[in-house]
Amino acid sequence: MSVREMVWNMQGEILKGDLLPMRAAELLMRLTALMGNAATEIRERDAIYANVLLALLKASTKASHAKIEAETTDAFKRRQEARDTKELIVELTRSLKYLLRTAEEEMRMAR
Repeated sequence: MSVREMVWNMQGEILKGDLLPMRAAELLMRLTALMGNAATEIRERDAIYANVLLALLKASTKASHAKIEAETTDAFKRRQEARDTKELIVELTRSLKYLLRTAEEEMRMAR
């Protein structure tokens, strides 16, 4: 299962709602661990895209045309997917942290 698929599965679970604090903390830890994988994926995808762009720049007379052509390739699409996955991880992490803070505050007020 890819990092993207794991993140999507966790997103689906979070979207269902009614997460217990322990499960939210577990998901938060998993997402945090996946952040490193996402960063590695971005680095790799950036390098692949850079090679595609370089080849197109060498073959083209205009840099703007080469860049537009490069942005229509699978390398660019995969690069964007990696970046989008990282952004999703960041946003899910923020949401879970907020959920846990809220649960902690509720427990504190219930005492």
